[in-house]
Amino acid sequence: MQRFDVIILGGGLVGLTLAIALGRHGVQCAVVDPAEPAATMAPGFDGRVSAISSASWKLFEAIGVAPHLAGKACPIDRIWVSEGLTGSALDFAPDPDDGAMGFMVENRELRRAIDAAAQAADGITRFQPDKAADVVRDAYGVTVRLASGAEIGASLLVGAEGRGSPTRALARIPVATWAYPQTALVTAIDHEIPHGNTAYEIFYSGGPFALLPMLPGTRSAIVWTVPNRQAPAMRKLTGRAWLAEAEKRMGTFLGKISLAAPMQSYPLGYHRAARIVDERLALVGDAAHAIHPIAGQGVNLGYRDAAALAEVIVEGMRNGLEPGDAQLLARYQRWRALDSLSVTIMMDGLVRLFDVPGWPASLARRLGLSAVQRLGPLKERFMAEARGESGPRPRLLLGESI
Repeated sequence: MQRFDVIILGGGLVGLTLAIALGRHGVQCAVVDPAEPAATMAPGFDGRVSAISSASWKLFEAIGVAPHLAGKACPIDRIWVSEGLTGSALDFAPDPDDGAMGFMVENRELRRAIDAAAQAADGITRFQPDKAADVVRDAYGVTVRLASGAEIGASLLVGAEGRGSPTRALARIPVATWAYPQTALVTAIDHEIPHGNTAYEIFYSGGPFALLPMLPGTRSAIVWTVPNRQAPAMRKLTGRAWLAEAEKRMGTFLGKISLAAPMQSYPLGYHRAARIVDERLALVGDAAHAIHPIAGQGVNLGYRDAAALAEVIVEGMRNGLEPGDAQLLARYQRWRALDSLSVTIMMDGLVRLFDVPGWPASLARRLGLSAVQRLGPLKERFMAEARGESGPRPRLLLGESI
């Protein structure tokens, strides 16, 4: 049986990032992922993108992922939030010396960059494609028998398989969950007028319409939230009809537009695990929590999990503790519980606030946006949340080694 310090089930964006962070600090990791490498590294652009907060970007710089994204990430220098096209607006534009608030990256480029950094990192053994056929956790450690027949052991098991985490289910960890009556339509457009590295979040009663800047400067990703009852009809529209509907939401400030990627749709929901640790077990990313994409914070919550868990494990091992020690898991639970809860409550509140129909609610939202725009400290708080720089942060999110 091969022995490791940590076994990570799930080699997606968050699971593999955690492995890199641990491996670069001398922690021996096994990553088990059922996905076929050829499928995850497919060359075609499928329209999916991720908004990487400035704090998560510092993590990428600290663990060697950022160099693999050179020339492939579009900085977000400004965020424009408005109620419709003519309502009050918030204009988040930090001082140039503060750097970008985040970066937009195609998911395929992000996967390639993380994969390249993992291949260059020491201490990572990947079992892919493969999956756990049997898992035993007890006071002495973790043993995993893989579908391939291999048997591996470790001090700690990490569940990073996403929303439907079988590891979380086997641990019988309760999950609070609900579905929003909304569907996200995701694609990308090319446009005549450059976006100026600006992200637009235009709120309507049926859901937000987001335009997210991409490279080159005349391409933007679209995340369009529509009521579930409208989604089937929207999916059936021809490309020209779909663009006409999109123009009704975004206007013509970017000039002529054309589709740059196939359209995909995703039902929207929320879930949060009652706890993110168990005996010899920790959860990260969507296995622990998943939120509405209203502000692009979902994957960044996962990177905050990875940075915190890596720091807890590395510091604990330096003090003579093993990764699965109950004291370390309790520290990870305390560290992440409040931050993830506050972000999920804030995002859910925004969804519900902007979904209330009628002119009184619209008037209240417009007054609120105008007030935030005028009040410097409150505006700074929102900008800190967008950057992922609120609350006590792990050193990796400061761009430092552990």
